[in-house]
Amino acid sequence: MNEKLLAWLERYGIDGELEPLTGDASLRKYYRIADSFHKGIVMDASAQPESVAPFVDIAHRLYEAGVRTPKINAFDANEGFIFMEDLGSRHLIDTIAQEGGYYYPKAIEMIARMQECDTIGLSEYDRAFLLEEMHMMPEWYLNKYLQISITDLQLEVLKSVFEKIADVVLQQPQGLFVHRDFHARNLMFDCSDNLVAIDFQDARVGALTYDLVSLLRDVYVSLDPSEVERLALHFRDIRGIDTDDETFMKWFDFTGMQRHIKILGIFARLALRDGKEGYLGDIPQTLHYLREVASKYEETDPLLDILKNIK
Repeated sequence: MNEKLLAWLERYGIDGELEPLTGDASLRKYYRIADSFHKGIVMDASAQPESVAPFVDIAHRLYEAGVRTPKINAFDANEGFIFMEDLGSRHLIDTIAQEGGYYYPKAIEMIARMQECDTIGLSEYDRAFLLEEMHMMPEWYLNKYLQISITDLQLEVLKSVFEKIADVVLQQPQGLFVHRDFHARNLMFDCSDNLVAIDFQDARVGALTYDLVSLLRDVYVSLDPSEVERLALHFRDIRGIDTDDETFMKWFDFTGMQRHIKILGIFARLALRDGKEGYLGDIPQTLHYLREVASKYEETDPLLDILKNIK
């Protein structure tokens, strides 16, 4: 246990037992305070204290836009500590088996509200960053995890496909707040059954459909493809985007490919570098999305050729 964290909590009169929580892909650690008088969640980001100020900043921006987030009771940006509201343990992913897609329209409305957030000062999801994320896949997934030797020709093919994917991602409306990890594990419920967004500290400014595809082509949840398209077009309509179905779904598909290419690299890196092998079980679903969508477009046929023999 971090002694500095315990000392920080004592300054607020908090000395209850800390129950470790699991499941985060970052270096941050989370604890639940068992003392009912001081009920709450403690985030220990002392390994990356620079993440605290963005967390607090983004939480305020989301609050101003009418988006529910965990209430922050106290924080120390220098040491990397946050004491926040305890929302319990019920996530959107826990409701899907019983309640199907009941909450998905509400989550889509939340994305629309998020896109009204103030974005001044946030980093851009520009071409360079889109490409940087995709290049994690050949490095970490193909080379280091699968130990597949990529030829120079194959690497050039991948680079060309990545450029084409970035082209389409950048064709859609830009300059919008992007949560970056808006999926069923990062949506919780408060005591009034309202959806609450968490894990938003890495937000950027980017494309219209990024958070939408994160939600509807979630690598932890498989939704019916026809329902995905219906919900995607519902989002377009409530956002008042004047474009035809084919164009919007191409934006959606290519943004999804960019994200899933990145995820393959991230999951492999989490396993190999950080010892977090639990995410490897979600690679088959990620590959399924990539193969399914890449097969629909001539621009991504070369990517499909490279992926088709990968298990």
